[in-house]
Amino acid sequence: MNAPFFLDCDTGIDDAMAIGWLAATPGVDLVGVSTVSGNLDAAGGARNTLDLLAMMGRPDVPVSVGAHDFLDHAYSGGAPEVHGVNGIGEVTLPRAAAEPTGTSGAQAIVDAARAHPGELNLLAIGPFTNIALALELEPRLPELVGRFTVMGGAAMAPGNVSELAEANVANDPLAAHTVFTAGFDLTMIGLDVTMKHVFEESHRQELLAVGTPVTTAIAQMLEYYYAFYAQRYGRPCAVLHDPLAAAVATGEVELAVAPTVPVVVDHTDGPGRGQTIADLRDVYQGFPTVYPGGTRVALEISGDFAGTLLERLSRL
Repeated sequence: MNAPFFLDCDTGIDDAMAIGWLAATPGVDLVGVSTVSGNLDAAGGARNTLDLLAMMGRPDVPVSVGAHDFLDHAYSGGAPEVHGVNGIGEVTLPRAAAEPTGTSGAQAIVDAARAHPGELNLLAIGPFTNIALALELEPRLPELVGRFTVMGGAAMAPGNVSELAEANVANDPLAAHTVFTAGFDLTMIGLDVTMKHVFEESHRQELLAVGTPVTTAIAQMLEYYYAFYAQRYGRPCAVLHDPLAAAVATGEVELAVAPTVPVVVDHTDGPGRGQTIADLRDVYQGFPTVYPGGTRVALEISGDFAGTLLERLSRL
């Protein structure tokens, strides 16, 4: 029996790879997607998502436009320097016939959780605004959702939009704090692991050589993404933030070190705004304690994820 998954995203380039992972993974029943502003605005993210899903043979998946603005401030633009103005490296996809549902992103999350109580796998790879709004609509959401995996935060690693803050959390720190302290069965895939796993140019060329419309489009998007990360790594490559979170969510990437500890988010206006503060004081004892209600914080994963991702995307 296929497991129900619901994706909340801000479809940029690595989101596209995560969607590809879900579409190509046996046993995954993608029951819905909601979009949020982040890499680009929520409406643009929904258009990218619909077009990608159609290319991947999943035009049936309902996509709902979620929050345009964040909980305590307005959306002020995406990350065109990373993902391009259109969010997918200025690649033009065939326009799908499907349009977004008339349901809000937050309501779509609640509806999916109610339809699959205790079984829904929730995966959030953008800012956490839709999840926080869904909690307002349904305070029992942590009980209704099964496993919840997020791409966001940094426990021991430096931030990527400030010295301390990771982008998804930094976009809406108040929403992130609300989510991390709500009592979900939560796994955090943050910069501690994602920055260590990259797609190289050789991977991109292999993906391009597969030659299907989907693999060609993703390979073309990656060329834009590589130009940004070349500034950080000194060579063309791309960090695998969102697809790694998707692979953990589907259970195909194991967490080698992932203590379950309390996590809160700094949502003040000070220099630490957006920092995920994880209580890692037990690191010296090898994390013997599991804190009830804590977050599973990924610090190390097993295996070479880039090769696994290449193989999976090559099925599309």
